[in-house]
Amino acid sequence: MSAEIISLESIQEIAHQYGYGAVFFGILLENMGIPLPGETITLVGGFLAGNDELNVWLVLLSAIAGAIVGDSCGYWIGRWGGWPFLLRLGKIFRIQEEQIAEGRRQFSENAAKAVFLGRFIALLRIFAGPLAGIAQMPYRQFLLYNAAGAALWASVMVGVSFFIGQVLPLEEVISWVARFAIAAFVLLAAWIGVPLWLESRKIAKQVEPQE
Repeated sequence: MSAEIISLESIQEIAHQYGYGAVFFGILLENMGIPLPGETITLVGGFLAGNDELNVWLVLLSAIAGAIVGDSCGYWIGRWGGWPFLLRLGKIFRIQEEQIAEGRRQFSENAAKAVFLGRFIALLRIFAGPLAGIAQMPYRQFLLYNAAGAALWASVMVGVSFFIGQVLPLEEVISWVARFAIAAFVLLAAWIGVPLWLESRKIAKQVEPQE
């Protein structure tokens, strides 16, 4: 998520005013599925720590805690009401329930990887928790991968902005991180979409009437 809805200047002002609370609640709300620039807030927190305005360890703990709690909330939202919502959404876009069920099955098979690595991928960071809940991933397993992924992601984000932010402007750091997240999303979409497209073409050829 970029800082298109909330300007970078506003995010910096919020981080200055609320410090660790801004980092905690920013990433918590984003991981619940609310499209807020939690990643940007975390990067700003690390940047401020690099300038000795915040404590880097407290910024890191705030980011980890916010990511774990936020994703857990998203998980339970998905588990309690996500499936009926998906079915209603499928009817709007004329997607068969069988296709939605197949998508849930495929996600379930890769749920651990999605929860652990999804934080580094644009959009998946927001939806991994709810999707894991919809896929009925066991909560203990979810919590394990969620916590591990949160620790890795927060360490990378805070570390990058803490160290590199002392050399490069904050805007450039945020831009490079956003480009990486988008590139990861494109690669993931291709990895999932290309095989599905090839499979659909194969099926279509099999059902074509023979001349």
